[in-house]
Order: sequence, then C-alpha cells, then structure tokens
Amino acid sequence: MQFFGGSEISPSPPTPTTTTGNNAHMIYIFNRNGVCLLYREWNRPLHTLNPQQDHKLMFGLLFSLKSLASKMDPTSADKGNLGVPQLPGQGCSFHSFRTNTYKLSFMETPSGIKFILVTNPRTSDLRETLKYIYNLYVEYVAKNPLYTPGTPIRCGLFNTAVDQYVRSI
Repeated sequence: MQFFGGSEISPSPPTPTTTTGNNAHMIYIFNRNGVCLLYREWNRPLHTLNPQQDHKLMFGLLFSLKSLASKMDPTSADKGNLGVPQLPGQGCSFHSFRTNTYKLSFMETPSGIKFILVTNPRTSDLRETLKYIYNLYVEYVAKNPLYTPGTPIRCGLFNTAVDQYVRSI
C-alpha cells in the first residue's frame, strides 16, 4: 500500500502503544466540504447532541483549530487561505490536542479528507494509526467502483477492518 507521502507503507497495522485496548471513543471521517462520510462510536456514554449537530460542531472545531494554527505560525509570513487543504509538512498544522477526559487526533489528506479519532487522554501519538486508517480507506472505499465520492461510507469490509483495528488501540 502507498501513503500519500509516496513512501511504501507496510500493509500490517502499526502496533498500538498502549496495552489496555478499547481506548477509542469515536471516529469521524469528513470530506473537504464538511460532509460526514463516517461516524462510529465505541465508548461514548453521554450523548448531548443529535448526530447532525455533533458533526457540525466537530467540523467547525477542526476548521477553527486549523485556522488558529496557521494564523499563529511564527515561522511563516504567508498565512494561506482558510479552508484550503495543505500537503503534509506544508505550513503549520495541528495533529492532536488533549483534555482531562479525551484526546482528539487529526489527519487531513491532500484531497481534503479529514480523519478524526477521539480516544482516552493517556493514548500516545496516533499519527501512524490515522495513516493506517487512511490506507484502509483507500483500499476499501476509494478504490471501490461502487462507491460514489462524497456519500456516506457503506462498505462493510472497511467498517469491519476499522472496528477491529480501533478496538485494539
């Protein structure tokens, strides 16, 4: 499998850095227009919003954090256009933030697909995990001739592979 950086990546998943398992709370996948393509939850005892409000709130949070990160970048005079996806390593971006109750990990592909994984706050860096989930997305969703881009993901193989992998984190 190939990751968008061009280097070859092993088809085997990265080894989880925590040993307890079942640390994942939720995963979101958004397209560049803010449409939620996939939402799954594993450990979310409290539901305070309906799903549409929750998706809008999460996408708005990501948009705001990306904007803040790019505007606060002390190394670049070029602050870029808001909402325009950046290539990996380009500009200033954030990868995660942590609160006392959860950790949000984020990755955006060059095509604007956003992967968000919400986990236990003691979970370590999940960039390799998000890259692996992206590779699953490419193999099971993007290469699927029956999938129409921009529509919710309804691929059983992808859902099963993500569920199995995320439960092991």
